[in-house]
Amino acid sequence: MTSLKKRAVLAFGTLLLGAAAQAQDGPQKLDAIQINAGMHLIQAELARTPDEHSIGLMFRKTMAANEGMLFAFDAPRQQCFWMKNTLLPLSAAFVADDGSIVNIEDMKPQTLDSHCSTKPVRFVLEMNQGWFAKRGIKAGSKLQGPPFAR
Repeated sequence: MTSLKKRAVLAFGTLLLGAAAQAQDGPQKLDAIQINAGMHLIQAELARTPDEHSIGLMFRKTMAANEGMLFAFDAPRQQCFWMKNTLLPLSAAFVADDGSIVNIEDMKPQTLDSHCSTKPVRFVLEMNQGWFAKRGIKAGSKLQGPPFAR
């Protein structure tokens, strides 16, 4: 391999590594949908793929009051979440297919503590910690929006 080719391969490899590191070190931004919790409107980014699920809200420094992230899985099962590399304190609502909240867990930033659904669910909605409690939303409350319309 010529010296010029070696430099080109090295430069391309460095570019790829830099792009991968940047993607892992910064927050992801996903398409959002609107969900209703009674009279409260939520703009929820929709995480659908395993890669989107694994990054979630990591590295975010702020999140607006009525914004969150809805994790959608292929099939109902016990879902467990932790807060590695997540800077914001969050509350996670574990949600059944019909939009009924099964349970809500408060989660501390940058911990590996496991927070799980008490029943199999396909959806998990993460909001700023205390968002649900401040609005009187608890287990048994229902969310409405496109993912729950069947």
